[in-house]
Amino acid sequence: MVRSLPHAATAAAALHQRLAHAQAALAALHTPKQGKTPFADVASLQQAAEALLKHHEVVGLLTLTYAETMQVRQVRKYGARPAETRTACKVYVTVTRDAPAIQAAERRLGWRVYGTNRPATALTLEQAVLTYRNEYLVERGFGRLKGHSLSLTPMYLADDDRATGLIRWLTMGLRVLTLLEGVVRRRLRELGEQLTGRYAGNPKRATAHPTAESLLRTFKGLVLSFVTVAGQTYRHVTPLSEVQHKILRLLDFPVTIYTELAVNSENPP
Repeated sequence: MVRSLPHAATAAAALHQRLAHAQAALAALHTPKQGKTPFADVASLQQAAEALLKHHEVVGLLTLTYAETMQVRQVRKYGARPAETRTACKVYVTVTRDAPAIQAAERRLGWRVYGTNRPATALTLEQAVLTYRNEYLVERGFGRLKGHSLSLTPMYLADDDRATGLIRWLTMGLRVLTLLEGVVRRRLRELGEQLTGRYAGNPKRATAHPTAESLLRTFKGLVLSFVTVAGQTYRHVTPLSEVQHKILRLLDFPVTIYTELAVNSENPP
C-alpha cells in the first residue's frame, strides 16, 4: 500500500469543494423562489436533502438537523370572505460539518493498493508503482488498436489463423504509430520547441505533444502524378509545406525520400 501525498492533497481539496457546494445547495432549499413550492413536511425536505448529499458525494460528512415551526396568523374579513385563523407549517434544515468524519475521510485519500505476481527480486515496489503509473500508455495503445486508427475487428473472420494474422499485422501498425509519435515528441522536447501549422483553421495552434494520427493527417493531400508524353513518363509530386518539412526533420528522414519520387526516368519494363 502506497500513499501519494500530492494526490491526497488534490483529493482533499476536491472533497472540501464538494462539501461547500453541498452546503450551498442545502441552504438554497429554504430560499423562496417564484414558482417554487415550499416543503410541506419534514419527510419531503429530508428526501430532497439526502438526494443532495448523494449527488455531491458527501454522505456521512454533514450532519443535518430538521425542525418544524408553526405560524399562526389572523386573516381579517374582506368582502364576502369571513375572518379566519390560518396556520402555516414551515420546515427547515440546519447543516454542520462532521469534523471527525471529514478527517477520517481525508486520511483515506491518496492510498493505492498494488498487487503483482512478480517476486520482489524481479520487481521492486518503486518499479511496480512506476509501471502502474505508465499503464495508461498501454491502455491508449489498445484504444488505438480497437479505434479508428487501426479498427481491429477480427470477429468478422471465421478462420482463427486469419484473425491471428490480422491482429499481428495491426499490432505492427500500432508499433509504427507509437514509435512515430514518441520520436517526434522526444525531438521537440530536446529542442524546446512546439509544432504549429497542423490545423488549417488555426495555423498558430502549437503543441509539444502531437499525436501520430495528427502528424499523418498533415501529409494528407500529397499526390504523385504520372504523365506520359511521346513514350516518356514524367513524374510530379505535390511540394511539401514548411510543417511537412519540419516533421521529416524531427523524424531524421531526409527530404529526398519524398522528392526522389519525382525523379523522371524511362518507363519501367
